[in-house]
Formats: sequence, structure tokens, C-alpha cells
Amino acid sequence: MIDMIAALQPLLVGAVLLWSARLKLFSRHATATAHRSGLVVLLGERRALPAYRVLGAVELTLGAALLLPPTLRMEAVAVTTLAAGFLAYLGYTRRVAPTASCGCLSAQPTPVSGRSLLRAGLLVAAGALAATTTTGWFAALADRPVAGGLVLLAEAAAVVGLSPELDATWLLPLRRLRARLTHPLRGGSGVPLLATVQQLQLSDAYRRVAALLRSDVREHWDADGWRFAAYAARYQGRTATAVFAVPLADPEPEAVRVAVVDDTTGQTLLSLAGTTPPTDGRLTVVPA
Repeated sequence: MIDMIAALQPLLVGAVLLWSARLKLFSRHATATAHRSGLVVLLGERRALPAYRVLGAVELTLGAALLLPPTLRMEAVAVTTLAAGFLAYLGYTRRVAPTASCGCLSAQPTPVSGRSLLRAGLLVAAGALAATTTTGWFAALADRPVAGGLVLLAEAAAVVGLSPELDATWLLPLRRLRARLTHPLRGGSGVPLLATVQQLQLSDAYRRVAALLRSDVREHWDADGWRFAAYAARYQGRTATAVFAVPLADPEPEAVRVAVVDDTTGQTLLSLAGTTPPTDGRLTVVPA
């Protein structure tokens, strides 16, 4: 298995290098990207763009060499050295110019982060692993297409996941999709959480315990026509949870009630009832 993984690394690293070279050599944003990168600090404003172009040419050459047969060990060694240089450059940039852009895989202005360093480390490891094999990636993939495809897919996902400059391509759309599907500001009733919070903040129960609260809403759930909202609280030196009960069908603040519960013992330390009791006649609270 390890032999197959090693044989596939030239394909992964070669594809990453060609993608990076595309930005440096052919993107219309290359000049702006170079001037936002750490190369300005390292080499100066005038030399940043030429160095950026030269680096792109090196990436293009090595990337193409890795993808084209035969696979030579010297190619893998050269790529490992280049990736190690990337890692050192990113570490230097993060230390001396924390706001400078990486300029690696996208024109998106993104400062160097821990994810960027981990990605460079992954490429160093992939290049070193590729140097241990002489089997071509095409032969390895043809011999075990399913396993090889899964390995490449996992590694490609790791590279993308460790590239903050690519977040706008996949992470933000996923977050928007999740928001559309889960409606994070709504409970099961369809009543926005914000409306519930506004109602309870206008209540006498909230005003009477506001000085005890130590957080915003930490948890909320709907049950039997009520929405329960839990806040961190402190009561007479004890760590506690304040649980508000807000009727979903009654918008009046006077109907809100609250219980303050000791987090350690589960004992109800304070209970303030509204004008309308819950349907079962009691308020059940669970310590956070």
C-alpha cells in the first residue's frame, strides 16, 4: 500500500505546482498578488514581481516533469527542496509580515496562517515520499484504480482544506447551504430566535435576573409550545444556568418566566413565574 501511495505523490504534487504556476505566470492578478506577498519584504518592491514570475516558471517546469513519464528520483528531490523552501518562506513571512498575502494558489489576499504552513509541510512529505519510488504514477493508478483514486481524492481534499485562499471557492458556499438548510436563527416552530430573545429581554423576569447573567444564549430548544433559552449565570458565588421559558404563541413579555439552576447540584436557586404558566404546570430545567 505504501508503495502505491508513494508512486502517486508525483501526480498530486505536480498538479499543485501547475495550479500555482498558472497564477504566477498567466493570471491577470499576478502583479497585484506579488506586491501583496512576503516577497516584497524579502526582496523589495522592484524585485517582487520578477521573483514571482521566476518561481512560477520553476513550478511549471517541475510540475510538468513530475506528471510526464518517466518518474525520476532527482525530480522528486528537487520538488522536496522547493517545498521545503516554500515552508521556510511562509514561516518567515508570517513572522515579519503577518498581514502579507501568501500568493500561493489564489489571487485572494489571504495572510499566511497555520493552515498554509501545514499545507507546505504536506507537500514536503509528499515530495520526500515520491523520492522513495521509481514506479510511475500512471502504472500505480492503473494497477489499483479504486484505492489510488481514493488516496488522491483524500490528499487533494487535504490540500484544499489547508488552503485558506480557496475558502471562498468551497467553504463559504457550504456555509451558505448549511444556513439555508438548518435556519440557525429559527427553532422548530419557525419563530426566529431573535424574536424570542427580544421578547424575553423586555420581560420583568429578565430585568430581575439580568445582573446574574454571564453570557448570551448558550442553548435553546422548543417543547410543548414553549421555547427555552439557557444563559450562563452566577448566583451568590455559585456557577449556574438561567433558563428562560418563552411562549411561542404569546408575544407578550409578561408571559416569560425564568429559573436559575445550580450547575453542580441541579438545585433550583431562583424561580420567577410569568402571568401564564407552562402547559404542564412546571418548568423543567437541565443544567448546562
